[in-house]
Amino acid sequence: MRETQRVADSSQSVSGVAERYASSLFTLALEEGAVADVSAALDKFQTMIDGSEDLQRLIKSPVFSADEQLAAISAILDKAGIAGIAGNFVKVAASNRRLFAVPGMIRAFREIAARHRGEVAADVTVARALTAEQKNELKAALKGVTGKDVSINVAVDPAILGGLIVKLGSRQIDTSLRTKLSTLKLSLKEVG
Repeated sequence: MRETQRVADSSQSVSGVAERYASSLFTLALEEGAVADVSAALDKFQTMIDGSEDLQRLIKSPVFSADEQLAAISAILDKAGIAGIAGNFVKVAASNRRLFAVPGMIRAFREIAARHRGEVAADVTVARALTAEQKNELKAALKGVTGKDVSINVAVDPAILGGLIVKLGSRQIDTSLRTKLSTLKLSLKEVG
């Protein structure tokens, strides 16, 4: 019980850190008229994180010092052409030993930016990358459900096998093949 509580407290503190950083970043980006540029740069960085186990290790590992993380992240950002407000933001997170929370900060920034535009944000997990047409169809379907424009953050997870998982606010719709197979497996166990 105590371990569960510690994990819950830890995830809440990461969430709180992420939201505070994201809120500050959004305020700065809004003042500079650079919300779209910052969003694009953060999306690019998140794609890099998702595509590199080495970058994930650098971000998550407590073994690296703040100086080592900052030096490595600075080189990565320079190579990727991520500069300005977004680049400086990631560097500040690294120098403050908050690099582990950057994916949460990016998610929180997307949500704040979506709310500012009058949209709702949805996190979508799919087994394979979506085409532009599929993204547009999904946005239209979600708009029909919510009555608002929807911005989607797509994550690819081959482990779900097929279908998709949509998280929209406090609601989650799971039509993944993995979940359907698990449900079928449980049903078969009950019968036999």
